[in-house]
This record gives sequence, C-alpha cells and structure tokens, in this order.
Amino acid sequence: MSVTTGGIDRTIPANRVRTLLAVLALNIGRVVPQQELAEELWSGRPPAGVPNALQAAATRLRRVLEGPARERTGGTALRSVPHGYLLDLDRDCVDANRFLALTAQGSAALAAEPGRALGLLRSGLQLWRGPALVDAGDGLGCRSAATLFDERRLAAQEDLAEALLAVGDVRQAVAELRRLTAARPAHERFCELLMVALYRSGRQSEALTAYHRTRLRLDEDFGLRPGDAMQRRYAEILSQDPALLGPAGFRVPVAAAG
Repeated sequence: MSVTTGGIDRTIPANRVRTLLAVLALNIGRVVPQQELAEELWSGRPPAGVPNALQAAATRLRRVLEGPARERTGGTALRSVPHGYLLDLDRDCVDANRFLALTAQGSAALAAEPGRALGLLRSGLQLWRGPALVDAGDGLGCRSAATLFDERRLAAQEDLAEALLAVGDVRQAVAELRRLTAARPAHERFCELLMVALYRSGRQSEALTAYHRTRLRLDEDFGLRPGDAMQRRYAEILSQDPALLGPAGFRVPVAAAG
C-alpha cells in the first residue's frame, strides 16, 4: 500500500494504518462502520477501547492524506462520521478501481474492437505493482478483495493475449504467453492461447510440445487431464485446421441445440 500526494509516493510503515487505508479505499465513498474496521485491523480480536485505537490510526493516516485533499476540497479526505469513517475521494483516485474499470471496458471491446481493447487492457494491467494487498493485513475483507483482484488480473491477461492474436501481433503474443505460462504452468487457458500463437507463427511442433508439457504438469500436480478446450485445440493443431489461422480461431462457437 502506498499513497501518491503531490506527485510523491509515500509508503505507510505502520501495519494497521495500511489496513485502515486499504479497507477505506476498497469502500471509497461509503461509510465503513467502526465494527467492520475493527474486524479488519485486529482480525477478529479487537482491543479494549476500539474507538480510541481507531482514532489514533485515523490520525496517522490523515497526516498522509490531508495535503492533496485540502488542495482539492479545503478539508481532509478522511472523515470521521458517527460510528465510522469515510474516505471522501473520487473512485478513480484508487488504482484498483481504475484497473477494474479499464479491464472491464477492454473485455467488452475485445470482440468488435480488439485494437481498442488492447490499449485498455494494457493500461489496466500496467497499474499493478505486485501482489494485491500483500501488506494490508489478514482481515477477511482484504483477503477476499485480493482474491478478486488476482482473478480479474488473470482474466485480463487472457484477454490481452486474445487481443494480441486478434490484431495479428503473433510475435508479442508468443512472448507474453511464454512469460505467463512460466509463471502459471498449470493454467490451461494460457497454454491454449500459446498453442494457437505458436501454430500461427509456423511452429506447430512447439505448439504440441506446449500441450504435452501442461498435460504432464496437470497429471503430476493435480491428477487431472487437460480440459475440453485444450484437447480440442490439440486435435485442431494435429489436423492443421484452417480455422486456427482466422481471427476467431481460438473462439469456437457452440452449435445450437436441435
């Protein structure tokens, strides 16, 4: 967790102050009750005198936030209200919100405007600086939010690879997907897209090798077989299906029933 004020990044060394900022930022514009904050800051074991302890943490956080907020509103961004606290800033002041908005727009544009989708997805993913909320404590709210952000990051990375393939940038798609499969060797969708990218660049044997590498990893680590999509892509590569070279070669339509 960090705050940028006046163009300067400021780290927050105190653990509970970081957690307080994380919870308020995740709920920006909403009053967060003291009880909810206490659950997050002390992981279900709040001390005696919670209001005073929260006030002390809020005072320390306010010192970090008040500079830019006073320039904007003449007051402080962190407001104390009856039985809770409120972070009174625009949603776009939080990188996590910008990431979610940009990648949602990119995903929506992928089918019709892959070039625009590519720009949106890149902009969203470039906001990441490491694992989500890694230093925001062990509270249930922060851990749940971290899981959500990690899942959305994976989805955005998949969408980015699809966008690269859709605009014909096969070389960049291969490079990006090799990096992603190295980081997550058992993630089938990354492997499936890498297989398509390699095949489109004339490297059929490497595409088949990528399949077998992931198949072995799934078997050794989880006792699983590749899913239908990966197996279908493998069969299409073996048969050199012409559809793999088309703009929608990795998006197989489902035939209507009946």
